[in-house]
Amino acid sequence: MSTLTINIPDSLIGRLQEFAVDQGITVDQLLSSAAAEKLSTLMTVDGLRERGSHGDRAAYKRFLDSSADAPPIPGDEL
Repeated sequence: MSTLTINIPDSLIGRLQEFAVDQGITVDQLLSSAAAEKLSTLMTVDGLRERGSHGDRAAYKRFLDSSADAPPIPGDEL
């Protein structure tokens, strides 16, 4: 485990402390969890962008054009 010193506005640290107490966890646990969730989100977005960069728009358009024109499945309407 590592130690990291960060500057957080007083108004935010107060809210974090209140929330942590309400949840029965420490501020350290709350911030570690929040950092892990944010990192996971950023990594997911990066991964989707990477996959999207390999897409072939023309092939996708051909696929859509070759698909049957059918009504949406019940419950799947716009």
